Amino acid sequence: MRVVWLVMSRELGAYFRSYMGYIILAVVLLVDGLLFNVYAMGGGSKLSAEVLRQFFYFSSGTTMIASIFLTMRLLAEERQMGTMVLYTTSPVKDSQVVLGKFLSAFLFLGLLTLLTLYMPLLIFVNGKVSVGHIFAGYLGLLCLGSAALAIGMFGSALAQSQIIAAIISAAILISVLLFWLLANVTEPPLSAMFSYLALHNKHFFPFMKGTINTRDLIYYLSVTWFFLMVATKVIEARRWR
Repeated sequence: MRVVWLVMSRELGAYFRSYMGYIILAVVLLVDGLLFNVYAMGGGSKLSAEVLRQFFYFSSGTTMIASIFLTMRLLAEERQMGTMVLYTTSPVKDSQVVLGKFLSAFLFLGLLTLLTLYMPLLIFVNGKVSVGHIFAGYLGLLCLGSAALAIGMFGSALAQSQIIAAIISAAILISVLLFWLLANVTEPPLSAMFSYLALHNKHFFPFMKGTINTRDLIYYLSVTWFFLMVATKVIEARRWR
């Protein structure tokens, strides 16, 4: 765990030492704020719970996009700069490198998510929502972000440059998101399978509405574990090559 901690600390510090981390923070907070004011709070009178649901719905999109940008450099930049050899020639496990880098991105994303908390709290000015609904929504955002970050790690492990890493990760993410479309045009049991595999609709909507299901937590943890595992396998294959 000491190696994981060192890798995580190094990468987490890199977000705050570069302009990219602050740009991602500023852009996501700006977009979330605009969407909250224009769509969630605007458009006539709404129930407070509906405003909160719309906030989590729009925030889920910015969370996934931010995840791609947070992870595109983590492995691709090492290979692009030629510093990956420092890991591959040292007594450090590839899984420790992947996990440390993933945790750094997850902590940064957690900070970014926490900074949006003032928006749901604004609902209390003229309305009322339960704290449990807010907690469930933010837990869903973190679970969705974790899965998106793991996909981004896999894309970064495959690519030779940050731009290519972002493109690959976005393509995989969009493909997994669009499984719900396949669920609508296929017959059982394929429709049920595609519905379950879809990253957003079936599994995020309960969080958005204030419900926490063990099934959805297991799904997001499984997606995170799977893509981190295959990212590790890609690095191991490159090491042996």
